[in-house]
Amino acid sequence: MSAASTVQSDIVSLRMSHCRAEHAAGSAQYHLAVLHYRTCLEAAERREDCRAVEFFALKLAGCYERMGLTQKAASFRALAGSGEGPLIG
Repeated sequence: MSAASTVQSDIVSLRMSHCRAEHAAGSAQYHLAVLHYRTCLEAAERREDCRAVEFFALKLAGCYERMGLTQKAASFRALAGSGEGPLIG
């Protein structure tokens, strides 16, 4: 498998996880949404894509807020740069 096809595969996997997360969140299945958004966040971190990290961290924060887990939500907001700390490095 070439480097280009590996990147293409990563993007497809990321998009599929994002779609699954959106569907789960839309159905108020936040535990599943968190699982898929975490997968997306990890992929964004591996790609060193700061904007994607911010996006998925905010999605996770929203899910955790709806689940009543405010501390977890706050930690993901901070990761996204919405809290007191900078976005990343």
